[in-house]
Amino acid sequence: MRCPFCGSIDTQVKDSRPAEDHVSIRRRRFCPACGGRFTTYERVQLRDLVVIKSTGRREDFDRDKLERSIRISMQKRPVDPERIDQMISGIVRRLESMGETDIPSARIGEIVMEALARIDTVAYVRFASVYKNFQAADDFEDFVHELRPGTQQDE
Repeated sequence: MRCPFCGSIDTQVKDSRPAEDHVSIRRRRFCPACGGRFTTYERVQLRDLVVIKSTGRREDFDRDKLERSIRISMQKRPVDPERIDQMISGIVRRLESMGETDIPSARIGEIVMEALARIDTVAYVRFASVYKNFQAADDFEDFVHELRPGTQQDE
């Protein structure tokens, strides 16, 4: 592991333990070259995933990108950060266990929306507004109208 302070590749692991999410390993590291200390996290990756965009373009799956978009939708919501981490890990495990390496971005969006709908409705609507590319206030109104139980769309 390269030292983030001096760039030395000769770093030492001083301590390893399960992270709080129990899905990754937390390692405390020390760099003998500069004396710097830092922490790394190690996760199991079942397979390399490739995201197929709506344009047909392919790109490697990026867990950090998924996490950023979910955290943006969850901003200022009363949800425990640990619960958000568990949700993200669950989504990634679900994607990895689907048996496919190529996953359409639309499928990832649907899985994220399912998970958000179970945790926080406001975050779900926020994410959906970007995912479904809402253009006007009417788009929000129609979407929220569909969420309310016992209501039907005007025909």
